[in-house]
Amino acid sequence: MGDAIIEAPAPEGVATRHDVELALWGDRVAPTRFAGWNLTEADLNGLDFHGCEFVRCRAGHANLSSCNFTEARFLFCDFNNTKWRGTIVSSAFFQDCKLTGAQIVIANTLMPPAFERCLLINANLRGLSFRRAQLDGVDFQGADLRDADFRDAVLTGCSLREANLTKARFEGADLRGADLGSLQLADASRFKGASGRGRRDTPAWSPIHQHSMPLPR
Repeated sequence: MGDAIIEAPAPEGVATRHDVELALWGDRVAPTRFAGWNLTEADLNGLDFHGCEFVRCRAGHANLSSCNFTEARFLFCDFNNTKWRGTIVSSAFFQDCKLTGAQIVIANTLMPPAFERCLLINANLRGLSFRRAQLDGVDFQGADLRDADFRDAVLTGCSLREANLTKARFEGADLRGADLGSLQLADASRFKGASGRGRRDTPAWSPIHQHSMPLPR
C-alpha cells in the first residue's frame, strides 16, 4: 500500500451502504480512510476495501462477507459480531480492535493477517491461516480455531484458554508467550513440533485485560 490515502468524512448517524460506496468510488485515486464511522449492522457484502484504513470505527453485526480487505488497516475499532464469510484478509493489520464473536470463516489469507492487542473472544476462526504470523497480545479465549494453521507463528502474550483447537496445526510455532489454560494430556499432540510449552493452569490472563482499550467515539 502506498503512502497516499484519502479521508472520507463520516456521515451523521449510522452510515449506509450507499455512503460507503460514495466514499470508495467518488473520484477515488487512492485508498480511503474511514475515521469515526458508525457502520453498525451495515451490509457491505462484496465491496473492495483494498488498502483502506479504519480508525475508531464501530461496525457491530455488520456483514463484511466477500469483501476485499487486502492490506487494510484496522485501528481501535469495534467490530464485534461481524460476519466475514469468504472475505479476503490477506496482509490485513488489526491493532487494539474488538472482534468478539466475529465470524471470520472461509477467509482468503494468501498472506496471513496480523493482530496486536485484539479481542477475538468466542470468535469463529475455523480454518483461518495464521502461518508465520506475529500475534501479540491476542485473546482467543473460547474461539473456534478448528483446522486453524499456526505453523511457524509467534504468539506473544496470547491466550488460547478454552479455545477449540481440534485439528489446529502448530508445527514450528513459538508458544512460549502463550497461555494455554488447562491443557489436557490428550490435547498435547496438537502442539507437536511447537517450541516452548506455554503457560498452563494459570489464572485467566491476557495483557488486553490489563489496560483499558479505547472505544471508538
